[in-house]
Amino acid sequence: MKKIALVPLMLLAIFAFRPLSNESHTASARQVNKFSLPFEPTVWKLDRTHSNVIFSVSHLVVSDVEGRFNSFDGSMETSKPDFSDAKISFTVEVSSISTDNENRDNHLKSDDFFNAAKFSQMKFVSKSFEPLGNNKYKLTGDLTIRDITKPVVFDVSYGGMVNAMGGTHVGFKAKTTVDRFDFNLKWDKTTEAGGLVVGKNVDVTLNIDMKKV
Repeated sequence: MKKIALVPLMLLAIFAFRPLSNESHTASARQVNKFSLPFEPTVWKLDRTHSNVIFSVSHLVVSDVEGRFNSFDGSMETSKPDFSDAKISFTVEVSSISTDNENRDNHLKSDDFFNAAKFSQMKFVSKSFEPLGNNKYKLTGDLTIRDITKPVVFDVSYGGMVNAMGGTHVGFKAKTTVDRFDFNLKWDKTTEAGGLVVGKNVDVTLNIDMKKV
């Protein structure tokens, strides 16, 4: 009788400690994924007080002139904690250009360059925001200046996230170089030596602070 009673106990032990089948593992993984909390979809708005848009271009070949745009806006939407699915849009008011020289600013607003009266905004709309590691990203999108839209790539550094000043902020620095002739900023007088008075390549830097909405 004792031997017979042991048989069911041995069978129970075998089934109790038998490894899970692949199907069981898959079902278990599905259950974990089902109850994993996703990153909340988030909208970020530009904190214009703590952001800036600056540019630099060569003058007479031997030096650089710097300028900035004083009026701009932007937003970012993302649902991943590494921002890899970020959708970013940015606008700049052309008439807000400033190089600390009124005559030069008026020339830049004219049809020789931006034609601010007809094309009042520059616009950027992202296509991808690729993480490269070490807080570096490659931001690809379409830039519109005047009536011309072309793809551009920004090298982006992520500064981090902080809870301060009544909200959650993230910081980025984005840099690119734009060939102004690609966007019909066409003024091209040359020096006696043959160099351009105003260089064709414009270095653009955006220091961005965005606040969670």
